[in-house]
Amino acid sequence: MALTTDVKAELVSIRNAPPSVRVAEVTAVLRFAGGLHQIANRIAVEAEVDAELLARRVARDLAELFGVRPEIAPIQGASSHDGAKYAVRVIAAGETLARQTGLLDQRRRPVRGLPNRLTTGSREELAGLWRGAFLAAGSLSEPGRSAVLEVACPSSEAAMALVGAAHRIGIAAKAREVRGMPRVVIREPEGIRAVLSLMGATKTAAAWEEMRQRREVRAGVNRLVNFDDANLRRSAQAAVAACARVERALEILGDDVPEHLRTAGALRLAHRDASLDELGHHADPPLTKDAVAGRIRRLLAMADKRAQAEGIPGTEAAVPAGLDV
Repeated sequence: MALTTDVKAELVSIRNAPPSVRVAEVTAVLRFAGGLHQIANRIAVEAEVDAELLARRVARDLAELFGVRPEIAPIQGASSHDGAKYAVRVIAAGETLARQTGLLDQRRRPVRGLPNRLTTGSREELAGLWRGAFLAAGSLSEPGRSAVLEVACPSSEAAMALVGAAHRIGIAAKAREVRGMPRVVIREPEGIRAVLSLMGATKTAAAWEEMRQRREVRAGVNRLVNFDDANLRRSAQAAVAACARVERALEILGDDVPEHLRTAGALRLAHRDASLDELGHHADPPLTKDAVAGRIRRLLAMADKRAQAEGIPGTEAAVPAGLDV
């Protein structure tokens, strides 16, 4: 919610946009936060917004662009958890305003989508359209695997119109339905940053991108740490298993162990945490890693062959349960 509040605070502070852009924005607010009502046999236009500053902005734009006199009234939320909301109503010239903004067609039928002139306008007008839709019903989550910028829509037609407007400016948005509510969602990080910048929330876009990069770096570090931990754990388990098998091999063979194999086995037991390369350096004369590995492998094979012939447990039987052999 904090990010959503930041975006809306930045968007509502935008001033001095061209009239056509302001028309696109306020029309989107009415479409995504409002509706048509019958009051005393007259058509009234009403929009419910979640901030008094936004309500005043909508009222000012309606007055300056369409010459109407809106009313602003605080309304009670549906529950105690809902914040304060404000209704912007136009009653006296509601039907005329509804026609001008595309909420009504020429036959006085409610329009479920958006006026075609708005969704095919200039880049600035499309930005105004998206800004109005987000101010009315948008939300932004924090960066991460479930990051999303979305707009709740009053109808599937309005959702598809908003998706079309996004595609015209190169942003991949999708329409989907969640619990019966049509929504337009953007999940790609580049798309989220692009639409924030397009709408005019450049500061929030920069902060969101910085937060995303920090999280990616932190996630990368965590993956490396976990990878190293897993490797260390596997190495430790392999060393324990190897030492257990060597001890069992020496026990099975007794005095019949060739001296060079006994030496390799003794090196393994004397330096339990050392790598094969390190064991080779401890030998006298030094041995290569492959030479040490080969001698230990032959020691184990000789012991397992003897154990099989005598019908006794082999070297693998000495490995503790749960460890690799």
